[in-house]
Amino acid sequence: MMTSSAINESAEIFSKSTTQLSLKDVYKVYAGRHGWPDKLLRRTSPDYIALAEINLDIVANQFVSIIGPSGCGKSTLLNIIAGLDQPTQGAVLLNGQPVKAPGPDRGVVFQHYSLMPWMTVEENIRFAIETVFPTMTRAEQIDQVRQYIELVGLQSASKRHPHELSGGMKQRVGIARALAIEPQMLLMDEPFGALDALTRGFLQDEVARIWEQQRKTVILITHSIDEALLLSDKIIMMSRGPAAKIVEVLDIPFPRPRRRENLAQFSSYAELRAELELHLSRETRAVEESRI
Repeated sequence: MMTSSAINESAEIFSKSTTQLSLKDVYKVYAGRHGWPDKLLRRTSPDYIALAEINLDIVANQFVSIIGPSGCGKSTLLNIIAGLDQPTQGAVLLNGQPVKAPGPDRGVVFQHYSLMPWMTVEENIRFAIETVFPTMTRAEQIDQVRQYIELVGLQSASKRHPHELSGGMKQRVGIARALAIEPQMLLMDEPFGALDALTRGFLQDEVARIWEQQRKTVILITHSIDEALLLSDKIIMMSRGPAAKIVEVLDIPFPRPRRRENLAQFSSYAELRAELELHLSRETRAVEESRI
């Protein structure tokens, strides 16, 4: 029989082996103006603490959403995970290794597409593949491009340029490009925020379908409660800024695959939705009152 210490050691090893991303006591502080020229010109300002005491462990293959009021540092946190920004204090570890810069192990989907306007759909995707896999043969690149164009359902638009695509199609190109480099983790910064409601719903379903096929770790920034409940295994609730923190992590118990029209039948759906609405309402109200 295993001793209690052996059981604890075994559990610790298991936890470490399954945790893909760890954020440990992460702070992000933007320096204010307090040098002697600022004092001389009377334009001093204090440091701004955007994020404080961020501690989070994310297990591989989970779909995690981060939700919070506008300006609470959600995108800043995602940029730190992506390696596009660095924490002022603390550590970000991916598979136990410090994140110091962007890398192909993290694909990023931005809100505003960021496609090369002079490239076609397939050229935008192939450019990413060429950058990450420079030794891949031309035939292999073409095959990979075809595979991911099919994954997002853009076969008929593969020769089109971005100006010939709808907003939803552009975002599907962005998703295909991010996945085509075969990252361990997909980071999505409000990817549906600029879309109309019908297109947004369609793309949510597409992302759910793709996640079911590939089961990559996904971190999604969103303001939408319904979107988070539909897609997520966990929802990270952040407080208002400055010094925004993680106030709660909700586990979402709904079985997969999910259909939006069936979510309301689960007994915990109304309770979880109400909790998220209360959190966003309370934090947003506090932000607005601080401005008065």
